[in-house]
Amino acid sequence: MTRVKICGITRLEDALSCAELGADMLGLNFYRKSPRYVTPEAAAALCDALRAELGPACPVLIGIFANELVSKMSAITAQVGLHFAQLSGDESDAMLVELHGIGFKAIRPMNLQMALDDVAYFSKAMPVSERAPSLLLDAFHPQLYGGTGETASIEVALAVKARVPRLMLAGGLTPDNVAGRVESIGPWAVDVASGVEPPDQPGVKDAARVRAFIEAAKGV
Repeated sequence: MTRVKICGITRLEDALSCAELGADMLGLNFYRKSPRYVTPEAAAALCDALRAELGPACPVLIGIFANELVSKMSAITAQVGLHFAQLSGDESDAMLVELHGIGFKAIRPMNLQMALDDVAYFSKAMPVSERAPSLLLDAFHPQLYGGTGETASIEVALAVKARVPRLMLAGGLTPDNVAGRVESIGPWAVDVASGVEPPDQPGVKDAARVRAFIEAAKGV
C-alpha cells in the first residue's frame, strides 16, 4: 500500500488529525522562505505533544531543509526529535553522507536526462532505512524548492522509480488526481502540502481533504 506524507505541518491539531486519518509521515518545514516555515522551538513543542498523545503510533517525522548547513540540520533534527531530514535545495551527495543515513534528497529535474543524472549522483548516499524514501521526485520550478502545485512528468517518474528502491512522488497532488498518479507510477509514497489545504492558507490542513487524499492514495 502506498505510504502518505503530509507536508508543511504547522499546527498540533492538524498533526493529530493527519495521524488519526492514516498519514504515515509528517513533514515540518525549516526553510525560512517557505510560507509553511516553523521555528525549531515551535516544532519541538509540537512533536513532543504529538509523541505524548500518540506514543508508538506517531507517524515518521521529517524535517524539510533547503541549502542549510549539515551542522544546523543535525542540531534541529536532534532538538525536534525528527526521524529523517529531507534536503530540498542544491545540496551535494557529500552532505547526505555527513548526515549518516537520516537524510534523503528531493530532486526537481528539468527533463529525463537530468533526472537520471541526479539518480546516479545521489545513488551512493541514499538512506537504507525502509522507513525513509530513497529519493523524492518533485516537479521542476526555476525559483521554488517544492510546494509549487506543478506535477512531475510520468515518464520521468517511471524512469526514476526503476532506479531507486523507494520513490516518493510529490508535485501537484490532490485528492482528485492522486489515485491516477499512484496507478500510473506506483510510487512507494506520495507527498502533499498545498493539495490538502484551504485556498490561500498555507500550513493549515483541511481534514476532509486529508481524508480524501489518504483514502485515494491508499485505494481504501
